[in-house]
Amino acid sequence: MRALDIGTLSGHLWETANILRGPVDAADFKTYIFPLLFFKRLSDVYDEEYAVALEESDGDVEFAQFPENHRFQVPEGCHWKDIRVKSANIGHALQKAMRCIEQANPDTLHGIFGDAQWTNKDRLSDALLKDLVEHFSSLNLGNKRCKADILGQAYEYLIKKFADLTNKKAGEFYTPRSVVALMVRILAPKAGETLYDPACGTGGMLLEALHHVKEHGGDENLMLGKLYGQEKNLTTSSIARMNLFLHGAEDFHIERG
Repeated sequence: MRALDIGTLSGHLWETANILRGPVDAADFKTYIFPLLFFKRLSDVYDEEYAVALEESDGDVEFAQFPENHRFQVPEGCHWKDIRVKSANIGHALQKAMRCIEQANPDTLHGIFGDAQWTNKDRLSDALLKDLVEHFSSLNLGNKRCKADILGQAYEYLIKKFADLTNKKAGEFYTPRSVVALMVRILAPKAGETLYDPACGTGGMLLEALHHVKEHGGDENLMLGKLYGQEKNLTTSSIARMNLFLHGAEDFHIERG
């Protein structure tokens, strides 16, 4: 199976906005699309890890389900495929699955899916959610098909597109990446240094700092546990955490407040 390129993935993800357009305000697109993208990624990566563990254990299903074989836990009944078979009360099923995943990964994913009202059928009908789920289902977002750097770039593409749509409101969560890059070049962070962004928005500054360290020959592993961010908006802080995870970042700290 051929790996996804940035153009194909970005275009496909942007189509989700057209599915939401009408019942959902443009300013709220990010509230729904980013959690769905993250949920799909978690499920597809879990399936890959499960397949590897199954092969290594000569088909031992119990072994393949061991938490040690998975970066994140996806409880039974809370996988993307469990949502895909639903035809009614899809919003309730989504909300339940997301909360269960958060609870199964309390140290890393607590509250990461935000506070979207998935059960509001006036805004999110079953037909609309079914279309969204099927649209996401048409692409495999596992590591083999979709590398972290490509998925991260596509995620950043969506952040910018949503910022462009909302105009004046964009400043609450998005800083132009050219400005971010300039600020990081001035700061010139080095591997092993602690970085803190007190108004981190969607996490662009922290990611650019990681990129800067790597680009200048530094060991980005020395940044583990060294990245800190703070963001007062719940949705934006969730987007920042998903952003770092989807870029392949590990052991960071984003706090809401």
